[in-house]
Amino acid sequence: MSYYTGIDVSLEVSHFCVVDSAGKTVKEARVASEPEAILAWFAELDLELEAIGLEAGPLSQWLYAAMIEAELPVVLLETRQVRDAFRSMPVKTDRKDARGIAQLMRLGWYRRVHCKSQEAQENRTLLAGRKMLQSRYIDLEMCLRGLLRGYGLKVGPTNSKTFEGRVRELAASAPGLTDTIDALLKARATLLEQFHRLDGIATRRARQDERAQLLMTVPGVGALISLTFVSAIDDPARFRSSRTGLARILA
Repeated sequence: MSYYTGIDVSLEVSHFCVVDSAGKTVKEARVASEPEAILAWFAELDLELEAIGLEAGPLSQWLYAAMIEAELPVVLLETRQVRDAFRSMPVKTDRKDARGIAQLMRLGWYRRVHCKSQEAQENRTLLAGRKMLQSRYIDLEMCLRGLLRGYGLKVGPTNSKTFEGRVRELAASAPGLTDTIDALLKARATLLEQFHRLDGIATRRARQDERAQLLMTVPGVGALISLTFVSAIDDPARFRSSRTGLARILA
């Protein structure tokens, strides 16, 4: 008899449900969301598993990679499709989600999701970190402008090099602001330094990637855009056509 497993992944503990080919629940469990614990649980299960399904999410790719390495028949499921399938549930719990995923695997009512390669995941993390630092130092600049405006001090037009000098010049006219402004400017300087560091790494990675280099031959396409696109596509062979790939990326 064939068996199917559904996994509802949570940060600390994941819920497991195993059903047979008739849809009857064979076993349920709560297992720590760690590859070692999950692989040990499957080793003790001692059943012929036809398919294992887990919904795509923040931890799913990490756990999926470990199960693939252990040669388990695991499938990464599209989040929107799973959500639509469970929409009619009157009460939604992690345990019921695991049961529902197991039944989807048994019936074949699922769409497989591509798991990003390690390189693509690293590039996406790099780009997300760069964007976060950029937004935070801009937030600090806007905060400084707003604080000084309350004292009638207008920063005016500046750039990344002249901003700090202009703010210190204005803050000098109100001695009570010196400590606060100094702390905020030092925080901005640190963010800006680390932003430039990640920006440089992203640029170098784009220049070392043949696919990104090819994209950069297009007018107006720079290192960041090309690296972002390459990381999103990851494996072009998974798309039937270029139109399908673009539609999926822009969706």
